[in-house]
Amino acid sequence: MTPRERFLGALRGDRTDAPAVGNPTSIATADLMETTGCFFPEVHTNAEKMATLAAAGYERLGYDTIMPYFSVVQEAAAMGATIDWADKGRMPSVRPSPDTGRYLCEEPDQIEIPRDFLDRLSTRTILDALRILKRRYGDEVALVGKVFGPWTLGYHLFGTENFLLLVLDDPEKLRRILARLMEITVLFGQAQIEAGADCLTLGDHLTGDLCRAETYRDFLLPAHQQLARGLPCPVILHTCGYTLDRMPYIAQSGFAAFHFDSRNDAKKAMEMVAGRIRLIGNVNNPDTLYGGKTGQVEREVAYALEAGVAVIGPECAVPVNMNSRSLRHIAEAARGTRFT
Repeated sequence: MTPRERFLGALRGDRTDAPAVGNPTSIATADLMETTGCFFPEVHTNAEKMATLAAAGYERLGYDTIMPYFSVVQEAAAMGATIDWADKGRMPSVRPSPDTGRYLCEEPDQIEIPRDFLDRLSTRTILDALRILKRRYGDEVALVGKVFGPWTLGYHLFGTENFLLLVLDDPEKLRRILARLMEITVLFGQAQIEAGADCLTLGDHLTGDLCRAETYRDFLLPAHQQLARGLPCPVILHTCGYTLDRMPYIAQSGFAAFHFDSRNDAKKAMEMVAGRIRLIGNVNNPDTLYGGKTGQVEREVAYALEAGVAVIGPECAVPVNMNSRSLRHIAEAARGTRFT
């Protein structure tokens, strides 16, 4: 099978010739930047450099995927939010306005998608990078686009604390916000599919660290079900942190797969989703990979495969200052494991 066939087959639940390996979030490390000559923060707004750094996931790590959207801020930047683009050792982040101390929005009616949203530098860079990668690789490797869902966009445009307070203080206002923000997710997602993405990661961080499982059920599950119907490709939901308690609801989303954190035991996670959604992950970043613990990588990969995880990879965007050799070892460990 080609890497593209293997990865997309795994998302469908098909039998593959070897374990699928990929990271639907960032693989960018400082040593890969050195090797490719493509560094943060320039890659966030330079399509050629973005594509070249992303391709290291396939060319140098042996993964079945290339995913060029490294940060979490591209949509927010195109909406007009204040962005700290950081430096070569840090990810960008959304900040309050230095003039007002406030985030971009306070009311649902303030969410106005610019007519040139897809042509603004931060979003156009993603689309151009996907076009470059599609020309370069064709159908050889799976191209993974990435969008952020309405919950995470709510954090970015309203501020995390302000947004979460609405769960109790004004749930109807929160639902209006989610409905408006979903338009951004669909618009950018469809544009990435047209640019060459085979599938999409949808980052939406309603994690157990911040909200109860019932909050996901009552607010975000209906939005995710609508997004699953509105995005015409396999969609991979990504949520950091503890999510076991909401996995039965996530399994009802209609998404193809869920990229999950190492704080969730892989076998328990498989029990929770009961075959209704595929799982991707969940090798630990801060200890196993960052620490370069080769034996632990092998044990975690073997455990995930034994559990039935469809695609093996890191649990999330990897730490920028870790050694990419640990990431390569995930592919080596997975492909060296007997696949029955």
